[in-house]
Amino acid sequence: MNFSESHSRVLVALDVPTREKALQLAHDLEDHVGGFKVGLELFCSCGPQIVEEIGPSRTFLDLKFHDIPNTVASVSRVAARMGTLLFNVHCLGGFEMMSAAAQAAKAENPLCQIIGVTILTSHDSESLRKIGLSESPRDAVPRLARMAREAGLDGVVCSAREILRVREECGDDFLLVTPGIRPASAEIGDQKRVLTPTEALKAGASYLVVGRPITGAQNPVAAAQKLFD
Repeated sequence: MNFSESHSRVLVALDVPTREKALQLAHDLEDHVGGFKVGLELFCSCGPQIVEEIGPSRTFLDLKFHDIPNTVASVSRVAARMGTLLFNVHCLGGFEMMSAAAQAAKAENPLCQIIGVTILTSHDSESLRKIGLSESPRDAVPRLARMAREAGLDGVVCSAREILRVREECGDDFLLVTPGIRPASAEIGDQKRVLTPTEALKAGASYLVVGRPITGAQNPVAAAQKLFD
């Protein structure tokens, strides 16, 4: 299937509780988007088998590994062996943890792509201060992205609002995966740093992660098409 460039860069977040719902969405949308995100809810509900059923090469495994370096290296080895399109670790785990993850994953599968989660798009400056981080997301994200690149990661997850600064810090070949994507007419829900798909692509996003505006619609295929329109 040949996708337009914009279609192939959209990953639909399958944040649903059941295998049946996830596979139905994947079946309905497979010819309309570039791939699918499997997060904590679906993975804990269905286990690794769900990645095989959706198709590893079209799956972004979004489990945000964050533990001591040895543990994250071990689980990164497993994730790389699965052959997923992408999987991620949490940048706040630190340089040593990210480096251990990258080395273990690349040794297992040189073609795997591992990215780091910078600051969740549900955070703003006020919420970061409450957990002891004095930086704004605008300053924290590029700093963490630079550390991720130095540790050997292929890219980061960041808000589209920080794309330009991360590009300046990390270059054009660094993958930028942007959640918090909302069409202009959509509710933003619990997200705080959001942009429309057009704004994100113009800013330089590699992949857009879109969830509820598509999966929560009565007709997900029509909602995906409306997103592109």
